[in-house]
Amino acid sequence: MITESLYQLGLAFFGLSLDNIAEHRLGLFTQIHEIVFHGQGGYDWNTVYNMPIWLRKFTFSKMDDFYKKNSKQANDLAEQTNQIKSGKISIDPKFQNQKNRIPKY
Repeated sequence: MITESLYQLGLAFFGLSLDNIAEHRLGLFTQIHEIVFHGQGGYDWNTVYNMPIWLRKFTFSKMDDFYKKNSKQANDLAEQTNQIKSGKISIDPKFQNQKNRIPKY
């Protein structure tokens, strides 16, 4: 006997199905790992796991923004250094012959 579902989606509830539960768990644990690892000791696994979802997403978003900004600044500095070495950017002559001089006190 074949029965039809009374629900248009096939499920009587909204939630995880067997098809997407592995992907959801991977995303959850990856987010927890990133917060704990890049939090530099500010968070432990249990605290992040038990955070409200909105707070965990907010924390992850702020950390992601911070590290992207730092990465961009580091890349800009490295690019500028390469341009100076290749001669594309000229340095004022009074600074060219100066090595890392240690000031005398």
